[in-house]
Amino acid sequence: MARASALFSGGKDSTYAVYLLQQQGWDVVSLLTVIPRKEGSFMFHHPNAEWTSLQSEALGIPLKTAGSDAEEEKELHDLETLMWGEDVDAFVSGAIASDYQWSRINEICDKLDRPLHSPLWRKPQRAIVEDMLDAGFKMIIVGTFAQGLDESWLGREITTEALDELAELERRYGISVSGEGGEIETFVTDAPNFMTPIRIDEAEKVVSRDSGVYAIRSASLEL
Repeated sequence: MARASALFSGGKDSTYAVYLLQQQGWDVVSLLTVIPRKEGSFMFHHPNAEWTSLQSEALGIPLKTAGSDAEEEKELHDLETLMWGEDVDAFVSGAIASDYQWSRINEICDKLDRPLHSPLWRKPQRAIVEDMLDAGFKMIIVGTFAQGLDESWLGREITTEALDELAELERRYGISVSGEGGEIETFVTDAPNFMTPIRIDEAEKVVSRDSGVYAIRSASLEL
C-alpha cells in the first residue's frame, strides 16, 4: 500500500484531504503540523493549531510538529525541514485555490522528489463543503477575518444553514464561501475517519475590531 504524509492544520480542508486519500486506498502514516508562534502566518493556520494533537489521537495517525516564527521565507524552511524526515511515497495537502500555498508546497515536494496530492484543488468551493457535510464531518468556526463575520460566528458549527448564510455573505462582500481566502478558520471535531469525536470543554471568544478567534482552552476525546 502506498504511504503518504499529510500537511495538517486541524481545519476542514486538510482533514477532508486525509479522508479522501484514505478512501482512495492510501495509508496516511503521519500528520505534519507547523504551529505559528504568532498570528499573521503567510502559510499556516494559526487558531488552535496546538490541538491537532487531539485530532491525531482521534484519527489514530502519528503527529509531528514544528514551531515557526511566521516569517515568510523562514516558514517554508520550517515546513521543508519537517517534510524531509518522512519515508513516504507522496504528500497530501488540503489546498483549494491558494496559488501561493500551492506553488511553494510543490517546490518543496520537487526538492524531495515526492508528488503532492491535493484532492480539493480548484474544485467548486461550496460543493466541497457540501460534500464534507454529506460525509458526516463536524466542524466549527474558530477564526473570523472578514467583513460580515461577527462574533456570533465564533464556535458555530458549519451546517447547511450556516453554509447558506456564508453564500449570502459571499454575494454581498465577495468572501470565499469555504474561507479559502483566509476569511474563516475551522476546527474539525468529528469525521468518518475519527475513532471518537472531540468534545470542546472550554473555549473563549477573543474579539478585536476586525477579527475574532474561538480559542479552545480545554478539549477531550469522547470515550
